[in-house]
Amino acid sequence: MTTTNNLKTELYLKCQAFVDARLKAIQNTIDEIQMSLTSETKSSAGDKHETGRAMLQLEREKAGQQLAEIQKLNQLLSKIDVSKTTSNIGLGSVVYTTQANYFIAISAGEINSSDQSFYAISANTPIAKLLLGKQVGDQIEFRSKCFEIITII
Repeated sequence: MTTTNNLKTELYLKCQAFVDARLKAIQNTIDEIQMSLTSETKSSAGDKHETGRAMLQLEREKAGQQLAEIQKLNQLLSKIDVSKTTSNIGLGSVVYTTQANYFIAISAGEINSSDQSFYAISANTPIAKLLLGKQVGDQIEFRSKCFEIITII
């Protein structure tokens, strides 16, 4: 049981690191935009100045939306209990199938752990929607490929 919890914990921590890296990048972008807005001085070309400020404002709004999305991912991750194991696939499940291995958490792409490859996927993804609620031995069809659920941790 310890190794399964260690695997889940490792996958969880890698997802958390993914979110933290994106959060840091977005914070840096917001800081740079804010510095640009405050340091930009009005030049003789007034229209050019106003256009530049408007573009920076739009960039700041876009970065703000990205920040909100990252905060949602952080909230979702905080709901995952890595010590919990169920017989049905749900949020936080590690799923081994005949096709690929999945960690139902957030969309963070491929994660390698202990010489194994896992896809960290959100519960909203098409493949996760097919997997949720299923049990070991159940079969699903995705993109014209049929595969079986081997293990759920």
